Amino acid sequence: MRILIADDDPQILRALRITLTAKGYDIAVAADGAQAIAAAVDHRPDLFMIDLGMPALDGIEVIEAIRGWSNAPILVVSGRTGAADKVEALDAGADDYVTKPFSMDELLARIRALTRRLPQQDADPVVTLGDVTVDLAARSVVKQVGAERRPVRLTPTEWQVLEFLIRNPGRLVTRQTLLTHIWGSEHITDTGYLRLYIAQLRKKLEPHPSSPRYLLTEAGMGYRLEPEG
Repeated sequence: MRILIADDDPQILRALRITLTAKGYDIAVAADGAQAIAAAVDHRPDLFMIDLGMPALDGIEVIEAIRGWSNAPILVVSGRTGAADKVEALDAGADDYVTKPFSMDELLARIRALTRRLPQQDADPVVTLGDVTVDLAARSVVKQVGAERRPVRLTPTEWQVLEFLIRNPGRLVTRQTLLTHIWGSEHITDTGYLRLYIAQLRKKLEPHPSSPRYLLTEAGMGYRLEPEG
């Protein structure tokens, strides 16, 4: 199981990486909030361990970004002990909260409790968007035109955008998450990239691109794929 640990304390990162690796977990680490989001996209962890007081982006912002596209359990591990901090983290989307200093046995028990809730991984889906069928396993897009099935050619970047949205059906995927996933964290403000590729996908997949039914814009936030239209 993959765990992402995000904390700006190098000693804690090192200790947790060594201990959890010895317990059989696959560990990725991040030293600030921006790295955490990039690592989340790259590694697709099954569980997150997030500190609240990180530079670049704080833990709450990281939790909110992750919740834009992932339902994986989030365990906050923080030195902040106030009730208000715990409530804010849980309201943002965290599943559990451990305060520093912590017992390693308690931490491992919390991880075990959260991972018991993990759903079974689904196979690569086949999604139908009106007359268009997208098969992620086959990496193919086909459009039904009358009695004929015609392939739809997507660029590699268009495919990346579409695949990410399909793997998160019905959920808001923030612009920041998509930009980090496709172009890297240094491009999180380049929203023009996304507008271009979303427009191109709509031309190829939507029956009426100017009035999209499936690739929807959430104003000021990001995009949502609605397979049912």
